[in-house]
Amino acid sequence: MAQDDLNAPLGQNPKKKKKRHQLPVAAPQIVAGALGLFGLVAIGWAMFGNDPLGGQPVAVVATAPADMGAGRQGGKPGQQPGMASAAIPGPTAKAAVPAGGRTITIIDGSSGAHHDVVIPGSGGSAPNRANGHGLMHKSQAAPIPKISADGGSRAFVRYASPFKVPANRKDAPRIAIVVGDLGIGKTATAAALAKLPASVTLAFAPYGHDLQALAARARDAGHEVLLQVPMEPLDYPNNDPGPRTLLTSLSNQDNIKRLHWVMGRMAGYVGLASYMGARFTASTRALTPVLREIAKRGLVYFDDGSSARSIAGQIAGTLDLPFAKADSVLDSVPTPIEIEHALRRLEMTARAKGVAVGYASAQESSIAAISKWAKGAERRGILLVPITVVAVKTKSS
Repeated sequence: MAQDDLNAPLGQNPKKKKKRHQLPVAAPQIVAGALGLFGLVAIGWAMFGNDPLGGQPVAVVATAPADMGAGRQGGKPGQQPGMASAAIPGPTAKAAVPAGGRTITIIDGSSGAHHDVVIPGSGGSAPNRANGHGLMHKSQAAPIPKISADGGSRAFVRYASPFKVPANRKDAPRIAIVVGDLGIGKTATAAALAKLPASVTLAFAPYGHDLQALAARARDAGHEVLLQVPMEPLDYPNNDPGPRTLLTSLSNQDNIKRLHWVMGRMAGYVGLASYMGARFTASTRALTPVLREIAKRGLVYFDDGSSARSIAGQIAGTLDLPFAKADSVLDSVPTPIEIEHALRRLEMTARAKGVAVGYASAQESSIAAISKWAKGAERRGILLVPITVVAVKTKSS
């Protein structure tokens, strides 16, 4: 008998304490079991689920619009080429593969059907016509312009617009206008292609999408084309023109590599244009090798006139480089009335000097004002010309 029983009052039974109920399995074992069950479900789905192609690689590709074809783009004015969803042909369809392109096979995950889709080459959906003229050199980055083997053909001649000065207007004041920053904004690029007359030169930024197709459309519409080169401004890096900017702090070799990258972004342009670059174009050490390389490639160099410190004109004269510089930036104050005033001042310069050059960025107000001005320029005795007409004349003088 226990000691407690001896001390308990007679006739009274002590209440026994109830035992707590305990789970037969510990909590960690429950978690492990749940994870194991989830794994079994996943394995069962993979083995018996109706997805025979599950786990295969998936490719997301950009395809050209159906109207691009294998040739250069005509299209309707203002029509903007760009990204489009792939119109997948039937299993028996065979699409033509453009030069530099390739065909990949896309597998339908629900039916298992195979479809061939043509992917353009790195040059864009339009072919690189320059290759057929012996005017392209294969660099480390991409094909870039060169002078033909016999020295008789250069890009600024080959791709110049077939512009002829009328016999009765040989002494008319000449104005060249360059509109830049194209290829980035779809709306502005489409507006420029649709509204600007053919004699206006179009300059494309190297960061745009599908530049080769856009350049081809511009040339088909009669425009001469320039490619812009980002150069170091005074307040760099707070004001950054973008990747591959030419910098005064880099070696000449590194700047040339960056220049080649820009040159390889598209083909069919007559020359290169500065983009920003107030610090870079004021440095003899940095700018001279770049302009020498541009001359070596048979191109025109256009200075957008944004910096009064630029010495590009002086260096170009020593390198036999066709050169043109904007007398004014037409939309430095980007309001319609101020752009109209700038165009009138450009006319006065042309009448006084015989030749004047203007530059504007691809803004809606700029494109509208230039388009309106150009319609009445001929009536006022002004001859609107492509940039090569002015550059060649500047070089010969």
